[in-house]
Amino acid sequence: MATIDETAPVIVRLSTTIDAPLATVWDVHTDIAAWPAWNADVDRAAPDGPLAPGSTFRWRTHGLDITSTVLELTPGERIVWGGPANGIDGIHVWTFEQDGDHVTVRTEESWGGAPVEAAADQLRNALHDSLVDWLSRLKARAEQSA
Repeated sequence: MATIDETAPVIVRLSTTIDAPLATVWDVHTDIAAWPAWNADVDRAAPDGPLAPGSTFRWRTHGLDITSTVLELTPGERIVWGGPANGIDGIHVWTFEQDGDHVTVRTEESWGGAPVEAAADQLRNALHDSLVDWLSRLKARAEQSA
C-alpha cells in the first residue's frame, strides 16, 4: 500500500465529512479535467489517459506545473499520487469512507526535498491552507452535485 513519506519535513493530515453519496464524492474528486471548474487553486488539469496505477496527469496550481503519477487506485476508496515539482517531492493519499448518509474524506500529504528543508514551516502552512481549501471546495461541489 502506497503511503506518504513519514520522514518528510512537511506532513499535513486533514479530513472532512461530506453530505453526499460516496459515488458522487469519488466522481467529483477523480474527474481531474474538471478540477479547475470547482477548485479555484487549479488553473488547469488534464489526465494523460484513464486513471490507473502508473497513469499520469498534468496540472497547474499555485504557479507550479506538476506531473503526478497515480501510485495506487482502489475505486471508491483510495487514490494515491505523487511526483516532483520544482525540487519538491510530494506524495498525496486520499481515502473515502461511507458513513451512513455521509462520506469521510481523509487526505495526507508529504513534501520532501531541498526547497522544503529550507522553508519547512512556511511550506507546511501553505500546504495546510491549500488542503483546507481543497477539502472545502470538494465538499461544496459534491454536496451541490448530490
